[in-house]
Amino acid sequence: MSNDPLVIFTPSGKRGRFPVGTPVLTAARQLGVDLDSVCGGRGICSKCQVTPSYGEFPKHGVTVAADALSDWNAVEERYDQKRGLTPGRRLGCQAQILKDVVIDVPPESQVHKQVVRKRAEARDITMDPSVRLFYVEVDEPDMHDPSGDLERLIRALKKQWNIKDVKADLHILHALQPSLRKGAWKVTAALHTGEDDDRPRIMHLWPGLYDGAVYGLAVDLGSTTIAAHLCDLRSGEVVASSGLMNPQIRFGEDLMSRVSYAMMNPGGAQEMTDAVRDGMNALFTQIAAEAGIDKGLVMDSVFVMNPVMHHLFLGIDPYELGQAPFALATSDALHLRAADLGLSLHPAARAYILPCIAGHVGADAAAVTLSEAPDKSDDLVLIVDVGTNAEIQLGNKTRVLACSSPTGPAFEGAQISAGQRAAPGAIERVEIDPASKDPRFRVIGCDLWSDEDGFAQAIAATGITGICGSGIIEAIAEMRLAGIVDASGLIGSAEQVGTPRCIPDGRTHSYVLWDGGADVPRITVTNPDIRAIQMAKAALYAGARLLMDKLGTDTVDRIVLAGAFGAHISPKHAMVLGMIPDCPLDKVTSAGNAAGTGARIALLNRTARGEIEETVLRIEKIETAVEPRFQEHFVNASALPNSAEPFPILNNAVALPQVNFNTGGGEGRGGRRRRRS
Repeated sequence: MSNDPLVIFTPSGKRGRFPVGTPVLTAARQLGVDLDSVCGGRGICSKCQVTPSYGEFPKHGVTVAADALSDWNAVEERYDQKRGLTPGRRLGCQAQILKDVVIDVPPESQVHKQVVRKRAEARDITMDPSVRLFYVEVDEPDMHDPSGDLERLIRALKKQWNIKDVKADLHILHALQPSLRKGAWKVTAALHTGEDDDRPRIMHLWPGLYDGAVYGLAVDLGSTTIAAHLCDLRSGEVVASSGLMNPQIRFGEDLMSRVSYAMMNPGGAQEMTDAVRDGMNALFTQIAAEAGIDKGLVMDSVFVMNPVMHHLFLGIDPYELGQAPFALATSDALHLRAADLGLSLHPAARAYILPCIAGHVGADAAAVTLSEAPDKSDDLVLIVDVGTNAEIQLGNKTRVLACSSPTGPAFEGAQISAGQRAAPGAIERVEIDPASKDPRFRVIGCDLWSDEDGFAQAIAATGITGICGSGIIEAIAEMRLAGIVDASGLIGSAEQVGTPRCIPDGRTHSYVLWDGGADVPRITVTNPDIRAIQMAKAALYAGARLLMDKLGTDTVDRIVLAGAFGAHISPKHAMVLGMIPDCPLDKVTSAGNAAGTGARIALLNRTARGEIEETVLRIEKIETAVEPRFQEHFVNASALPNSAEPFPILNNAVALPQVNFNTGGGEGRGGRRRRRS
């Protein structure tokens, strides 16, 4: 028996032995425990807080000594001084296992099931799926004209359906003779077409006439969320949609954290591949149960994802994507067997992966192109798929450019003091009265605003737990509109702004969004929160502005916000922050989960697959990392909304207070307002 310390995690009950000195977070990852980590174990995010338990545990058969974990270190000390650690809590990435220990993972540190907001958008699609059913009557064997059953089936398909050059896998030979005889020489064949050699392949046989459905899955594998749409391949109907958190989040929330994990941990890439495939299979089981169908009837699948997820899903080490020139192992579309990806569907099910556009512009961006068709647009359209890594396209039927911009996870609630993912209890909408400076807000899971009757009772079950991405964007934009924060991103003092909600916080100030009393954490917007959003939105804007430079334009005709997060951004607030270029607000629209829609189009229309493969070859890829003007645009875009761009359309729509809290004087109490013509 190993002498290594025994670690038991509650409430999951998962346990294992680990060498002395192993960080708690590492043990949790290896055991598959839901312990969150936004920063990938760097001691920055504090999301991996755990509570060690000491004493006798007869139930677990262990005694936990007071020195079972390493002593507090400087990282934990610094975090406790700045933010405060609940007594008894440790940071899982810092605390090391020295002896047998029982570790409790509190709810807020678990990778919760997020409110998955990706949904199948309504869209007209011409039905031409890769899998179709064909009923055939096969000649019976004849001693005077000897031939195999398969050859006669293939002949029948050619004669009755004009389908030529059909081939079959070994499993069809196993089922062929019983099916033909049980069906009295009449069978229904499911055929798959559209692979590299374009020869039809027999997927499945039913004796006699089968008039039931066969299914396909359109899957958007995001770095945070996996969303899947189960489609009837005959009607095109989405019979069920579901999603779950990407299990890889425990290895790091942003993509570079996962690349780093693969680089620093032998076998790390395979660990993440196994995690995402296991998560995918759990999702497929869940969605099939929801629809009340047999997973074995799922015969086709389409996947879209960013390049790092692409490599990790395929089992390819993403090492090369972590450094210039960001070379992909392959950027072409892939036609694979689902079983080769470890997916539990029909034994012969196929998997089609859309092409990637460039080193950090992936198959998900190609799917957005397929859904939104910038290459067919008469006017100049900017398409922004907002996520941990923003993918941006700009163009029209003449020319389309694309780039990616490293926004980081701040838009999804990470790096924010009270930030969290979009789950019940998270503040998602904010309004601030410009006169009183008092806020009102809404939380996920409740339709009432915080100042409406019945709000307290309505949120009693969930409480107010934090603020999600759309909430922090609206909060900071409303603070800018109310004169609480200046163009540089600095929050004014209570005297400068005229509200006691602005409280001292170190050398700066914070704004109290909600104070529920002594037993509940106070939710504030801090200056570091604003800095995190400024950095994220500056990267987003700089990428868009760089593409505009390349096309020689200072304006765009319309803007499309794509992605689950993009669907919940208020265009006005996004423009007040300077996330997107100046544009008429009625020309800023949401496409919802455009990547998922593109995946659905590719699933239900095989011609679309060939079209997108050709289209991506014509898209011009711009690498922001080597463009000198990117940094210039980034610096300008750090201001709210921008220090160099005039934003005339925005300034005609809203009045931005001209306040400056860096002078010590303060033109405060709302300040003067300006309009630009």
